[in-house]
Amino acid sequence: MKSKILALSKNEEFKSLLKKKKISNKYVTIFFGKLPHKDNKKLNISFSVRKKIGNAVKRNKIKRRLKNITNEAVKNISINYNYSFLVIAKPSMLNNEYKNIKETLFQNLEKIK
Repeated sequence: MKSKILALSKNEEFKSLLKKKKISNKYVTIFFGKLPHKDNKKLNISFSVRKKIGNAVKRNKIKRRLKNITNEAVKNISINYNYSFLVIAKPSMLNNEYKNIKETLFQNLEKIK
């Protein structure tokens, strides 16, 4: 089965998303908007973790958690594939339970229509 998730690749895509709408909670900030030349059949999403949060092991743990939550979200809730997403993690995400982070992110992704 092919993945329905694609990462953003170009610097211009990141910069243009940072100028669009955003939703924030205690774990992440989600920037979202429509990008030109985008495939509407796949979810265009990227994850970013600042170096201040911790060493490479901690940052990769956060990215793995976010990717896993996103894979579950694609299966369980309706996500608007017309939008591209940029998810920036906050330091509070490292010390909290997976279940709490998942519930909060699901609520935010459902708000975006």
